[in-house]
Amino acid sequence: MISKRVRRRGALYLFLICGWMAGLVFTGAAKAQDHYEVQVQYGLGLKLHDGVTLWADVFRPKAEGKFPVLLTRTPYDRKNSIDFCMKAAARGYVVIAQDVRGRYGSEGEWYPFKYESQDGYETVEWAAALPYSNGKVGMFGGSYVGATQYLAAIAQPPHLAGICPNYTASNYHDGWTYQGGAFEQWFNESWTSGLAENTITRKAMQTSDRVAWAQKLPLLSYPVLTSPAAETLAPYFSDWLMHPNYDDYWKQWSIEDHYAKILVPVFSMGAWYDIFLGGTLRNYQRLKKDAGTDAARRGQRLMVYVGGHAGGWDSKTVGAVDFGDKLPFDLDEAMLRWYDSLLKGIDNGLEREKQVRIFVMGKNEWREEDDWPLARAKTTRYYLHSTKPANGLEGAGTLNTTAPDEEKPEQYVYDPSNAVPTLGGPLCCGAPLPTGIGPEDQRPAEGRDDVLVFSTPVFAQDTEVTGPVSLDLYLSSSAVDTDFTGKLVDVWPNGFAQNLTEGILRLRYRNSQAKPELANPHEVYHVSVDLWATSNVFLAGHKLRLEVSSSNFPRFDRNLNTGEEQARGTHMVKATNVIYHDKARPSALVVSVVP
Repeated sequence: MISKRVRRRGALYLFLICGWMAGLVFTGAAKAQDHYEVQVQYGLGLKLHDGVTLWADVFRPKAEGKFPVLLTRTPYDRKNSIDFCMKAAARGYVVIAQDVRGRYGSEGEWYPFKYESQDGYETVEWAAALPYSNGKVGMFGGSYVGATQYLAAIAQPPHLAGICPNYTASNYHDGWTYQGGAFEQWFNESWTSGLAENTITRKAMQTSDRVAWAQKLPLLSYPVLTSPAAETLAPYFSDWLMHPNYDDYWKQWSIEDHYAKILVPVFSMGAWYDIFLGGTLRNYQRLKKDAGTDAARRGQRLMVYVGGHAGGWDSKTVGAVDFGDKLPFDLDEAMLRWYDSLLKGIDNGLEREKQVRIFVMGKNEWREEDDWPLARAKTTRYYLHSTKPANGLEGAGTLNTTAPDEEKPEQYVYDPSNAVPTLGGPLCCGAPLPTGIGPEDQRPAEGRDDVLVFSTPVFAQDTEVTGPVSLDLYLSSSAVDTDFTGKLVDVWPNGFAQNLTEGILRLRYRNSQAKPELANPHEVYHVSVDLWATSNVFLAGHKLRLEVSSSNFPRFDRNLNTGEEQARGTHMVKATNVIYHDKARPSALVVSVVP
């Protein structure tokens, strides 16, 4: 039954777009854009094949003719998209904002990823058939709204012409729910709790029986609302914990396993310090090689700025760092310019630009590149060294490009009850941690005995690191399972230690995320820890620093060192963890240095 309130939302409203839109200017040989009055239809329903109705708002030019469609499918309330929808409709697009299944206005049960391919397919084809659509549909949005785009693209709706996902993942196991086998605790818990607010409201409305409750005596027994059972609010959260390995539960909607099914160009946007940066870069790289058509492979574009979930693109400050006046940019305009070229065929100079645009930190400037990773970047190994223990800032850990000879190993005690705290970094969602988000000073963590600190000498000249970053380690542990973390840091002349990128490896997943293997205590293993990527110029007078430890909490869950199932484990033990850096076991930080 459709409520009267929803019916009223189906009424047609007209809005006049004011003259501020007329000031838009385009580069290259772009012709002048038309600017339209906009008419908005609230509450347009799409009944899916299984009977569920999804509700959308439609913004379109008040003009005769047919226009390309831009579609967003969101779990975050379609009303939050109104500003962009108005802007794009005035530019000559039909713009549709739809609540996904089980969220806000739409019917059905919410379960992340599960229905997005089939519902996305049906929505794209419905949008293409609207009387004011010209049949070309592009999609837009970030984070989970990037997932709704990729999962729709995998279903191959015939009228989908392109997608523009901003800061989203490539695999909903590694790089979303887990990373390196560790549970992304802060993100998973805060995101789930935020989504549950709407779920509570929906369930409370469904179970409210005020007529029956009116018969209750005494009056003090009036229940006000029936509180839903906590376990019904987010069943997917427990499912995620019950599937720590990369199994069929995850493979069914992994983007990485289905790149060949994507047949359209993709404009990937991402950010340094974003929680999904690794997936954004992987999507671009793999689609250039593995997308299902030549047009899709050639049509990939990538933009990487600073922030993402860690901050806005409209501010020069992210976390504790001011990146200068060049950083802020108009994300809406970047996307519309791409769609003007792709869907309208406007010659706005885009085709003559390089496919990759990145913001280079340190120098704090934008730069165009032919591809990612940069072909001219040289893979460089900074080997770990020490003449005495490297524990904390007072230790003697150093980094240089000379392979070690005979050196004593480093060791520290990792105590899960006293984990290394998360200090900024790639975080999401809800209220930020008291220790900040994005780039923050790492010295409070570097002063701990359970953090190994290795630094280069002061750079005499600017040194650029742009590209993938990893940690090649020889290690052992007294425990059957533990974690190893790595963090790349830029140390300023005043001592400020700016984190750049970081990663983690749960030792049981050292060989495979599909088949965990507990370790043999004290056996030496050779592993790689993926620290994702960065683009940063270490200015003259700065140092490059590496932190190695075994926790980053609460960004990641604490490894209890017992080998128990992580969803149910409660017993903690300390682990003595050892890092080797000698001639036979040359542990190193691996970065991409640009000449």
